[in-house]
Amino acid sequence: MHELSLATSIIETIRGESRKRPESRIVKVGLRIGELAGIDPNALEFSFDILIKDTDLAPLEVEMERMPRRHLCPTCSREFIVDDYETDCPDCGDPRTTLISGDELEIAWLEVEES
Repeated sequence: MHELSLATSIIETIRGESRKRPESRIVKVGLRIGELAGIDPNALEFSFDILIKDTDLAPLEVEMERMPRRHLCPTCSREFIVDDYETDCPDCGDPRTTLISGDELEIAWLEVEES
């Protein structure tokens, strides 16, 4: 279950940000998770709940935004969402499209409560 180690790393990052703002409290974290990232959002949320229970971070809220797989066509510059693993450009049919999003895992934002 690599979601536990991911949650641990994200919490360490949140703690680092908390140290920079000793007068504040981080109450919510927003994550962007690509559909190709290989992450189970339910397992990640469960891991967060276990790791922050009975700590100074409780009750930290976690909001997850799922990012679809998107490709870019080198011929016509069309950006499109990939459905059913069909990666050819829907406009011009070029098969040489490249992945531009959908594999990310990132902290998108933090909600901070000022004291």
